[in-house]
Amino acid sequence: MTIAAGLPVATRRSSDLSKHSAEVFAEAEDHPVTVTRRDGEALVLMSQREAEGRARLLNFAAQLITVTLDDRGSLAERMSKAFPWMLALSPADREPCAQDLVDAARASFATDQPHLAIAELTSWKETATAVAAGLSSGSAGLEWFDDDETVERP
Repeated sequence: MTIAAGLPVATRRSSDLSKHSAEVFAEAEDHPVTVTRRDGEALVLMSQREAEGRARLLNFAAQLITVTLDDRGSLAERMSKAFPWMLALSPADREPCAQDLVDAARASFATDQPHLAIAELTSWKETATAVAAGLSSGSAGLEWFDDDETVERP
């Protein structure tokens, strides 16, 4: 087993899958497992969550590539075309949103961690949804946290 981008990469023989299926399936819930076969190409076994995360990241990457190929307007203006929910954000918030999404996508691809970009995308989209619903820093009972404030993990 080797470590690539901080994640274990497991390789199992097809006979392991038939003899120790519960063990291999449990391992595949944590990270993708390559199953080698004598009579064919190796297969990769992974959780549906992992596969969906990778598919969402590729979809996000395709949208970002489309944005970068257009040279009309700022990055935030181009991204607002690809992600119309960004229009609910103030013009001042669109710039950091656009940059945060690009940075998170780069980090996701560099580390093979789709959740980094997906979490950033979801966070900004939920913020835009909240703003569109009328929530703002002036809303009663709403407290915005500064980036430098540490919040303990639940």
